Amino acid sequence: MTVEERGSRPGTDVLIRKVDSRLAALRANLRGSDLELAEELARRLRELVVATAFSSAADRALVRAAVHYFVLRRETRDARLPVRSLAAAQRVVDKAARQLGHPAASADLRPTPTPAHLP
Repeated sequence: MTVEERGSRPGTDVLIRKVDSRLAALRANLRGSDLELAEELARRLRELVVATAFSSAADRALVRAAVHYFVLRRETRDARLPVRSLAAAQRVVDKAARQLGHPAASADLRPTPTPAHLP
């Protein structure tokens, strides 16, 4: 009986490099709790990428979308479209982790209460 050695898939390395590159850029501009949040999100995204390397295409796509949400900045000249916050990225990463049943989901994230006038 032979044991198959599992290496990483080609897309795995690319996603991790994207996360690391974005984190390096954030380290140059952030301090304090914002930097801690960025580092935590990057760590959790790396975990999700590795954990789903040999999962279904749907699971890998979910993680890839979370990575892209963290990595891609929405910078615009139009003042009506704000730049994405790290809190928004945290919600996306948490949602992906919960859907995958992965322990990378943030335990301390509490749902925001809905105002009484909204359904």
